[in-house]
Amino acid sequence: MTKISILGCGWLGFPLAKKLIEKGNSINGSTTSENKLSILKDSAINPFLVALESESISESINAFLSESEILIIDIPPKLRAVDPNAEKKVFVEKIKNLIPFIEKSSVEKVLFVSSTSVYSDENDFINEETAPNPETESGKQLFLAENILLENKNFQTTILRFGGLIGEDRHPVKHLSGKENLENPDAPVNLIHQNDCIGIIEEIINQSKWNEIFNAVAPFHPTREEYYTQKATKQNLVLPKFSSEKSNIKKVISSEKIENVLDYKFGLADY
Repeated sequence: MTKISILGCGWLGFPLAKKLIEKGNSINGSTTSENKLSILKDSAINPFLVALESESISESINAFLSESEILIIDIPPKLRAVDPNAEKKVFVEKIKNLIPFIEKSSVEKVLFVSSTSVYSDENDFINEETAPNPETESGKQLFLAENILLENKNFQTTILRFGGLIGEDRHPVKHLSGKENLENPDAPVNLIHQNDCIGIIEEIINQSKWNEIFNAVAPFHPTREEYYTQKATKQNLVLPKFSSEKSNIKKVISSEKIENVLDYKFGLADY
């Protein structure tokens, strides 16, 4: 049995925790919502109220990390409203604030959930050898946070860069339905289903693949127009209408390393 702490039991962290418990692990799970503590407890997750801020952190952080060998950090930057010119890197400061607590804990391995937004749209083909060149503020801060963790020699870190997240209760087509003049009709999609997110994390832990960087995107890249038209039709939604203007974005993110190093098979039926 491995003791694992999951910082952020949200859309991905909560079902991940339940799956890891099924496999015989002991899980500490954090939430920022007091109402969710009982939900975690009812699922056999050891619940902790942890608020990670840029200048402070909850006192419960030490108990949350106590006796854990692995820490999974799954907290979104939430930077859409942040001024990109602001000097203060809020998300980066949160990670910096967390580091000393990891260092003095029993944690030996860290899995950091990042995003393929660390890559620019300029590249046609992207793998783990492609140099990140983030264009968004969120991508920039994720990349800085990745490096802070990777450079720390007190623990081993694996970075997992997810593509666009989808699941049974989460799909962009619901947001795009009925909209008109949508951009980039011929840009390829780079998506990953919640089930594959969980499966890949399980394999990283099972195979002890640390000090690695993985891009996690399904090997499935139809154009935006093809894919979202098909999904809207299947779900009986109003079809989205795309611009006739062609796109310069040809970005395809390779999943070869995930498939080869982890011998992982994506559940393409979910897409």
